[in-house]
Amino acid sequence: MNYDWHSEPWVERKACNVRLKKLPKCLNVLEFWRMANKIFRAVILGPPGSGKGTISARIAQSFGLQHLSSGDLVRGDVAANTEAGILAKTYIHKNLLVPDHVMTCLLLPKLEKMTKHSWVLDGFPRTLAQATALNNICDLDVVISLNVPFETLKERLSDRWIHPASGRVYNSQFNPPRVHGVDDISREALVQLDDDKPEALLSRLRHYKDIAKPVIDLYRAKGILHSFSGTETDKIWPYISSLLGSKIPVQQAFATPLPLHSQDH
Repeated sequence: MNYDWHSEPWVERKACNVRLKKLPKCLNVLEFWRMANKIFRAVILGPPGSGKGTISARIAQSFGLQHLSSGDLVRGDVAANTEAGILAKTYIHKNLLVPDHVMTCLLLPKLEKMTKHSWVLDGFPRTLAQATALNNICDLDVVISLNVPFETLKERLSDRWIHPASGRVYNSQFNPPRVHGVDDISREALVQLDDDKPEALLSRLRHYKDIAKPVIDLYRAKGILHSFSGTETDKIWPYISSLLGSKIPVQQAFATPLPLHSQDH
């Protein structure tokens, strides 16, 4: 007689929000419930254009984690005119990186409220100071570092267009707007950031390499860093999925992966 776990009351919680298939006979209910409720936290590191957003979204959909984009969270505070958001806006309008103390003020309170949730975070931490602050409030399970050749990054970013008000990102090659140069939702004009232009990109990537190295070294020393290299997100993804499948066994065994079109950024 087959065991119908759908009838159990604990299924109402949807086991970490993943869509489940039939429960294997080798896994008892208590073990399943313990593993399915394990809090899992991952961070995605990589230079501009490396595909952090695409990979994070795929992880979130395939493994039932919540995708936290540091850029989206910052834009949310800016739009809401919070105290930290107003401060961040002064740097953003000058096309400057938001400094560490402002970023931690914006993001850490949100993460502290998610102690019972599993998540994947991209775009933070960017510096050693941010990584240290993050370590003070939570333990990470996995840090994924994306290594993409310069020529590939240059091609991706030269085709990237932004809707400044919302932060929506388009790529003229694989994620174009419905109308060239126009945001799909607001119908407002898209722009290309000066930092995404080829003449500024080399300096930007050198800066990323300088500030990212101590962060990467920190997570390597902790034994949680996993690096993936390649020129196409679709080819890197199966290896990342396999890694996370070994770290999140229940979610990997039961999740039904949802296809997601690449939007490298």
